[in-house]
Amino acid sequence: MIIVFLVLVLAVFGGLHWYVWRRMVRDTTARPGVARRVGTALVVGGPFLMFAAIASERAGAPFWLQQVLAWPGFLWMAFSLYLLLALLVGEVVRPLLRRVLERRSTPAVETVGVREDAPVRARVPDLEAEPSSEPETSSDADADADAGAGAGEAQTGPAEKPEPVVTGPSRRLFVSRVVGGAAAAAAVGTVGYGTYGVLRGPKVKRVTVPLAKLPRSAHGYRIAVVSDVHLGPVLGRGFAQKVVDTINSTQPDLIAVVGDLVDGSVKDLGPAAAPLAQLKARHGSFFVTGNHEYFSGADEWVAHVRGLGLRPLENARTELADFDLAGVNDVSGEDEGQGPDFVKALGDRDRSRACVLLAHQPVQIHDAVDHGVDLQLSGHTHGGQLWPGNLIADQANPTLAGLERYGDTQLYVSRGAGAWGPPTRVGAPSDITVVELASRQA
Repeated sequence: MIIVFLVLVLAVFGGLHWYVWRRMVRDTTARPGVARRVGTALVVGGPFLMFAAIASERAGAPFWLQQVLAWPGFLWMAFSLYLLLALLVGEVVRPLLRRVLERRSTPAVETVGVREDAPVRARVPDLEAEPSSEPETSSDADADADAGAGAGEAQTGPAEKPEPVVTGPSRRLFVSRVVGGAAAAAAVGTVGYGTYGVLRGPKVKRVTVPLAKLPRSAHGYRIAVVSDVHLGPVLGRGFAQKVVDTINSTQPDLIAVVGDLVDGSVKDLGPAAAPLAQLKARHGSFFVTGNHEYFSGADEWVAHVRGLGLRPLENARTELADFDLAGVNDVSGEDEGQGPDFVKALGDRDRSRACVLLAHQPVQIHDAVDHGVDLQLSGHTHGGQLWPGNLIADQANPTLAGLERYGDTQLYVSRGAGAWGPPTRVGAPSDITVVELASRQA
């Protein structure tokens, strides 16, 4: 079944790229040549680089090779998506544009061999003249013909040859080039702006969450929530520094890193994560694993972030002065015998106290409800990252982004600070959220 599924996926993927090649390369070139060969190379080479970038990251290829492949490969992933969407829109525009061109064009009457400024001379027979009673001999007819020819040459001069007509591309070719050019421009602009938004760094978002059990003394307590930083071949140490500086600028009481910090090993990304040691909060920084930690060596990363000053909560709980803070492992850890254990983290706690849970995936909310959690802080979804991916992510998660209530438990989902794959976001800007707890007794 897996093989059949992969074959179907590759067939669909190949068919979509064939469509892109047809519209962007074949239909916009009048004949085979350099332009068509270059376009074909791009449409074939782009997917190859994309798959190579993914495979090199998952296979643990040399980090320099991952970096070389990541930028062109992952950017092609985003570019091809929006190029395809723009071309599909172009299918609606294409017949309309052809119709406009047909209406604007006026039929031209072409006179071959006669200049436009030359007088038109026609021989009109005299209908009132009496016909000659004697038949015209052939010699007389020839003479008249020669005389007529001579007179015509004397009046109009020698017959001029028509100048060759220089024509542009056909209407169909012109429309294909206009639609293809517009689609390419739209895709480049969309991906360019979305990439700039990620590399610029996440913006701060502020949310107030009232908790019924929170004492008056904790009213206004601020938790900086950061998820899905995804340090890797594309987003490195410079990006980590931007994230740290943004978090510190909010002066939080507590920092919660809720998973998917990295995409790679400690050996490759340890220097990129070094700025995390600069995180500052009154009650410290805490960390829980995400699914990508289990692709990257979760045990090594848990030990490494502990060395940077973060406190991992591996199915554990700490009792702060005014509420309990708990954390559970990501569900991906189940394959390694390190999955979430809500009983271990929450089973023996005093339920009269407010509880905030750190859990990477929103799907863990149902266990949180069962264990009387007041607020769960999560990430994982990226808010969809690339529209219309949000439509798929929304179906796969109980909450795509933002704050929602499930019974007596509230769930807040951050869109994340970084990006996986393409360093690009469209319709889902990155964020670091400051969750301000509010006491109903205040």
